[in-house]
Amino acid sequence: MRFDLADLQLFICIVDAGSITGGASAANLALASASERLRKMEGNSGMPLLLRHPRGISLTTAGEAVERHARIILEQHRRLREEMVALAAGHQETLRLYANSSALTTFLPGKLAAWLTSHPGIHIETEERASTDIVSSLLSGEADAGIVSDAVAAGMLKREPVAEDPLVLIVPLTHPLAGKEALFFVDIIAAPMVALYSTRALQRHIEQNAAHAGLALNIRIRLNHYEGLCEMVAHGTGVAILPAVIAARYQSRYPFAIVALRDGWALRRLCLCYRNDVAFSPAIRSLFDCLRQP
Repeated sequence: MRFDLADLQLFICIVDAGSITGGASAANLALASASERLRKMEGNSGMPLLLRHPRGISLTTAGEAVERHARIILEQHRRLREEMVALAAGHQETLRLYANSSALTTFLPGKLAAWLTSHPGIHIETEERASTDIVSSLLSGEADAGIVSDAVAAGMLKREPVAEDPLVLIVPLTHPLAGKEALFFVDIIAAPMVALYSTRALQRHIEQNAAHAGLALNIRIRLNHYEGLCEMVAHGTGVAILPAVIAARYQSRYPFAIVALRDGWALRRLCLCYRNDVAFSPAIRSLFDCLRQP
């Protein structure tokens, strides 16, 4: 089977456009040329990759496999080009490290500052993403490594704990629970709560543990970011659960009390996450060693 990069790029264009005509246009090819390339791809694979419909296309099982691998190959090729440009400009290497909010707030800055000082010429591209998105990026080859919560399933990825990331309860200063040092989740289950959208990994983690305990949350409002939660709590809207480092970041801006949670599931950890089947460069292995240090 022989597919070149132009074939794979065309195939992705067709999939993204939802039609051969639209894909040909996106790939700057004539429709006849695109159709001929696609015919040869299917001939080389020995099976159809697309199902043609009057209003577009759909993927066969073989087509889904080609799409999955094509995206990884094209992303790796893009990164290779960027790295060659960086090398030509005098940079040794660019590493892509994605991290969740907790990791970027307290864990990574000190670690990366010391490591970069001892590795001049190496660049690191950091990006804040939800832990679930980081796992997807690692599986697709978009990132070299990530720092995620251990509450997120990592599939076939390697995951190593590197730091504690406990969850805490934040409450208005006038709330009856404001003077408590620590509580169990069941103690606050009836309290009106300000929560993240259920699509956020943290909120799913909270709601799954409530369901396992046979409890139902009393959610007044859902928001999409931590700052909104903190502002709502400071104004007395309800209580909220969020990572301790995030609570500490916003406490001076939005006054509220922080109460520890005693439940085991609230004692989360940050984990170094990466693909175990990749041959990493010496620079990335050195970075991993740095992140593993206490």
